[in-house]
Amino acid sequence: MFRATVLTLFPELFPGPLDASVLGRARADGLWALDTVNIRDFSDNKYGSVDDTPAGGGAGMVMRADILTRAIDAVPRNDRPLLCLSPRGKPLNQTRIHDLSRGAGVIALCGRFEGVDERVFSCRDIEEVSIGDFVLAGGEIAAMALIEACVRLIPAVLGSASSLGEESFEGGLLEYPQYTRPREFEGRAIPDVLLSGDHRKIAEWRRKQAEDITRARRPDLWERYQTRGPIRSEKNKDETS
Repeated sequence: MFRATVLTLFPELFPGPLDASVLGRARADGLWALDTVNIRDFSDNKYGSVDDTPAGGGAGMVMRADILTRAIDAVPRNDRPLLCLSPRGKPLNQTRIHDLSRGAGVIALCGRFEGVDERVFSCRDIEEVSIGDFVLAGGEIAAMALIEACVRLIPAVLGSASSLGEESFEGGLLEYPQYTRPREFEGRAIPDVLLSGDHRKIAEWRRKQAEDITRARRPDLWERYQTRGPIRSEKNKDETS
């Protein structure tokens, strides 16, 4: 079973949206599990503080290495990677999410303040990951995004596994446009091809739309797609080899 453990100063933020809709039902059904660890429980003072002023001066506070490593060491790894949500981390992508979702789970370390004492990274096997080129007040929202992205790929969590293969980033392209009733809305009609019943033409239209949208909105993805071709996860590669 996929188990997510979050090390945080704000355990009350969880499960939050991770307990809603299909994710919450899947957790109740035992398809995945979530634990939180309050980093303040490992503080060495009666105030529960976990930070101190930065060496060399500067604004803000830095999370202490001794307290953080005590919290980290209290969590059984069980073959799970320890990930620190950080804007300086390697950007997460769908390929990495697929890999994580097929594992035993993740341990997510949520930073706060100006960051984490650098010695934590050199003393423990930690992978820094980023959900985008922007800065949040802490790693909790990023951890939720990471966990949700993984959990929704677990078999039986979503109603239709076949829909996963045509989402954005699957195969290296952004997703094609979607439509539903009413047939016409404010003078805009559903494209005729989608109502034609011709599955070959529909597939061709969707592929072209995905390519056009990717080319226009994400030239970086388009260039990679042009160079490497369709991207498949390791699982899909195994199934077709």
